[in-house]
Amino acid sequence: MKNSNRPLIFVTNDDSLHAKGIASLVAVAQEFGNVVVIAPDKPQSGMGHAITISHPLRLFRSEIFDGIESYSCSGTPVDCVKLAVYEVLHRKPDLILSGINHGLNSSTNVLYSGTMSAAVEGAMEHIPSIGFSYGDFDPDADFSASMHVAKQLIPQILTHGLPQGVCLNVNIPKGPLEALKGMEVCRQAYAFWEDRFDKRIDQFGRPYYWLTGTFDSREDATDTDLYFLDQGFATIVPTQFDLTAHQTITGLKKIFK
Repeated sequence: MKNSNRPLIFVTNDDSLHAKGIASLVAVAQEFGNVVVIAPDKPQSGMGHAITISHPLRLFRSEIFDGIESYSCSGTPVDCVKLAVYEVLHRKPDLILSGINHGLNSSTNVLYSGTMSAAVEGAMEHIPSIGFSYGDFDPDADFSASMHVAKQLIPQILTHGLPQGVCLNVNIPKGPLEALKGMEVCRQAYAFWEDRFDKRIDQFGRPYYWLTGTFDSREDATDTDLYFLDQGFATIVPTQFDLTAHQTITGLKKIFK
């Protein structure tokens, strides 16, 4: 039976309800509160802040996590957050956790990330939210270091909260717990995907494309998430949804009087 005095924690991800990463996060979250899970029924990586408007959303009850109210959702990670708040919980949870993603969401990857878009949606609702990502794409990756970081952060955010409109983008470097050097609060690095397309021809002679490329850092700095991840630290980047370039407003006003 759930204890009504415990915090209500909502958990989602973009790798689907069946990913090892979300199971690891649920295992940690239930130590600190009552947990409800809604996650996509299939991988939704790279969906960013997409929502479903062209067809109905469907929720299906799941027993994948013993004793925890869980659902698979036909939509995106952001859809999962919206459905949780307005249709399943009928209230705002005390904390939203997204992940643990298979693969890092450092630097400008945050713009494409379904994992972090769920956390950003929480921030838009003024709900303390954290997105966790681990630098290993292996479906059976060892999440012990990521779980350790989550255990440190969850109680702190439940106690202290976050500024309105801010969520945390947390990335953990690949490796065993013993290799983790600590955690660093830092800024998002500026990096860029050098996109490439692998062009192929199908059996009917028609071309199709696979997006590939390399991730290239565009700055040599020692205060960024990419730097600290490379040094073996987990990184904590406070992230906001306000994309306004505030520093340019005064200058533009002079131009566009």
